[in-house]
Amino acid sequence: MTPQLDVVGIVVSDMGASVAFYRRLGLDFPEGSATAPHAEAVLPGGFRLALDTEATIKSFHTDWQPPSSAGRIGLAFRCADPAEVDSVYAELVEAGYHGEMKPWDAFWGQRYAVIQDPDGNGVDLYATLPTAD
Repeated sequence: MTPQLDVVGIVVSDMGASVAFYRRLGLDFPEGSATAPHAEAVLPGGFRLALDTEATIKSFHTDWQPPSSAGRIGLAFRCADPAEVDSVYAELVEAGYHGEMKPWDAFWGQRYAVIQDPDGNGVDLYATLPTAD
């Protein structure tokens, strides 16, 4: 068997805050996830996003220490159109999340923005820009 990427895992400092953030982006975590030590959202195609508390990781990796800086992972959420990038970004900033990069028209043809999750990881929002005819 060839190994297949099946799960992306994120170590979180506050499970409730992280579940709430990713639910705002449309991920469906089961009831009770906000207080669980491990939670998974099943994505299209069966791929999963897993969240584990720092205590969970330390329970089996006793020497593990949280990173001293963020930005070691990248997640990107495709939006339906450029207006949705703007509205989702504004909604998340209004909800108190840190906007790392305001929406802008990127030279590679996308409306693009970056918001930080509760642990400071950058989460990209993007949509294809309409082409000029």
